[in-house]
Formats: sequence, structure tokens, C-alpha cells
Amino acid sequence: MGWEQWVALVALVLAVVGVVLAALAWRAVRRRTPSFSAEGEERPDRDDEGAPPVGPPAVVFNPSKSADGEALRRLVTQTATDAGLPEPMWFETTVEDPGLGQAHEAVERGASVVISAGGDGTVRAVAEALAGTGVPMGLIPLGTGNLLARNLDLPLGSERELVSTALTGRDRPMDLGWLRTEPLSDADERKVRGRDDASTARSAEKTESGEAAEGRYLDSALPEDTGELEEKAAESGQIPTEEPDKEHVFLVIGGLGFDAAMVAGADDELKAKLGWIAYFFAGVKHLTGRKIHATAELGESGQGDPFTARTILFANVGRLPGGVVLFPDAQLDDGWLDIAAIDTKGGIIGWADLLRKVTLQGLGVRKDVMPYSTGFIEFRRARSVVVRTEEPEHVQVDGDLIGYATVVHARVEQGGLVVRTAAHRG
Repeated sequence: MGWEQWVALVALVLAVVGVVLAALAWRAVRRRTPSFSAEGEERPDRDDEGAPPVGPPAVVFNPSKSADGEALRRLVTQTATDAGLPEPMWFETTVEDPGLGQAHEAVERGASVVISAGGDGTVRAVAEALAGTGVPMGLIPLGTGNLLARNLDLPLGSERELVSTALTGRDRPMDLGWLRTEPLSDADERKVRGRDDASTARSAEKTESGEAAEGRYLDSALPEDTGELEEKAAESGQIPTEEPDKEHVFLVIGGLGFDAAMVAGADDELKAKLGWIAYFFAGVKHLTGRKIHATAELGESGQGDPFTARTILFANVGRLPGGVVLFPDAQLDDGWLDIAAIDTKGGIIGWADLLRKVTLQGLGVRKDVMPYSTGFIEFRRARSVVVRTEEPEHVQVDGDLIGYATVVHARVEQGGLVVRTAAHRG
């Protein structure tokens, strides 16, 4: 790592510390609630609806995310017994099926709630299975980001409270985001292959010289490595790239460009040790990377407006780890996608300015008093959007990679999922 990258790393860490401290100070003076719209009505408690659901709870558990699955199973069973619920059904995810099939089976067997016990990949798989069914999804977050759980203000510090909320909390409808990419052209496939070959060569070079290999990419293996790569991806909750035109659900944020490249470069061992902070380390080497040249077609306008950005994001909710509020207007049930094109100039100065703006908007300051900016966020809202880029870009949904694309379709499904939240909220 050269001196420029070390300077960038130090500056980024200092900026992140500033964001965290600002978020903590803000929380001390204002208690946040989940970002449901003011018009959104909570579903009444089950006692108000008459007889409680007769089906048993179901748990879709990712064994790679917990060192003691049996202890969690005992806790869930005991909590259900104490609440007068039937004995929970228990399903474990596999490399071949990260939770979709298990959640479908739980619904077919009459589950009254399906609880995702795993990382964001498990949450996505369960949510996809429950979309449109009316069966609520509970959460026992065991992953690195736990993005949806943070936006629901679930009690992350207490596993016992998480289990109780998942089993006996209140049900609320929320929107779902859906993202689809179009298959790459032959020419773009060759571009991607050339990039990945170069990345693989650089990694091998550094490994041979005794340095740590650079970030590993989900879609960077050579053809003979594809099977092993997809197996590793499934184990980590990431998405194999064998269906580039499949529509993928996201509950928090999908995007392309810098954020997806950062996800691609995050080291698994570092994530295990540092949690979500590992993504910031992965992002350092992309701070001065190339920009995206693209057009965005909002809704049914039929007109693609050109723009340049570091990253393009589609948000269902707006809060990230560390208390960072990236989309201050995003709400879980408003029926809109919040879209942001983020750009910087001036190297690390631009990123520092961007973090300053994000921190201020998280504190409720929307008007920038600085006469000159080097970090930019342009917000839009739409029910759907189509983004077309000049070059293939990494694409991610809720921290899971879905490969490269030059055309990305995103849409919102209003009220597509019912989620279980804390029983009493102020």
C-alpha cells in the first residue's frame, strides 16, 4: 500500500469516527423510531384481531452465522413456550439454498411467522419467499451489516429481546425493492473478463511478493473456478451470477459503482473481525477510481437524463451502520424508491466533503452553508428507474453482489412484505 492510500485510509477513518460521534450525539438528544411514514398504520395486536394464528412459528437458520445454533434453538423454543405458542419449526440453509426454499416450505406448512436467523443474504431470501403472502417475517440478525434490523430499531444488543420481538412483536407492512440487470453484450463480457484477468494477475503478484492479496471479486474467477466461486458465494450469503437477468429483492439499498465495488473487495476474515467497518477498508482502494457515465430514466418518462457519478443508489430505507443517514427522506412504507447519484472531485478532499454533508443531513441540516463543495449528492424519487451505463459496473443488493451490468432496472412494490417490529414503540 503506497503513501497515498495510507493518507486516504487515515482520512477516511477519521471521517468515519466523526460520523459515528455525530450520530451518537444526535441520538442523545433525539430518540429515533423506525422510518415508517406518518400515514402508515400499524396492524393491531393479534389479540385485537380475534384468535391468534394457529400455525407454529418457523425459523430459517443460517448455520454459518452462529457458533452455537443449538443454544439459539433452545432460546427460541423456550420463548415460544413462555408465550403460549406451538413449538417452532426449524429449517437450516444450505450452500444450494440460502433460505428461499426453506421459507416456501414453512409457508406451505402453515407457519404463523417465518423468522430469518442469519445475515442480510438470509433476510433477502426469506423476504423473497414471503413477498405477497401476508405471512410476517421476524428477524434474528446474525450477520455483518444487519441493515434491515438497524432500520427497524430492533434490540441488537440482546438476543433474548430479538427472539421475543420476532415471536410476539407487532406486524407492519413495508415496501420491497426489486432489481434486475440485463445480460451483458459480448463486447462488454470481454471487457469484464479483461478487468478480472488483470485483477487476478495483480493479486497473484502481490501474494507471491509476500503482501496480502487484493479484494476478491464474486465474479472475477476464470471459467474453471466458477463452481468453487459460487459455492463460496452461497456460503457467505452472496449471489451467484448464473442468472444475470433474474429480479432480485432488496429491503434496504441496491446500487452500482463504488458501493458495489467496495462490497466486492471486502475481505471475509476482516468482516469477521471488524464487522461492517471492513467495508470502509475495502473502499479505500476505490476512492479515486473511474466514474460512471450513465443515463437514468425515471418512471414512465421515456427520457434518459445523462449524469456522471461515483455510485448510484436505490433506497427503500435510509440508515446505514454507524448511525449514518444517507437518505433522510426514505421511509419503509411510502411506496417510493429514493434514488441518489453520488459524486466527488478533488480526491480524498471530495470524499471528506461528502461525509460532512451526510453527517449534517443526518442531524437534520439540509441546506449547505459552504460556498464551495467537492462532494455531491443528487436525490430523486420514483416508482421505478432504468439506469444505463457506458461501461459494465458492479451491482449489489443489500450488500450481496449480483455481478456486472450496463443496464439496471429497479422498482418498488408497495406493502409487499409484512415485518415484525417491537411490540411497543414510542
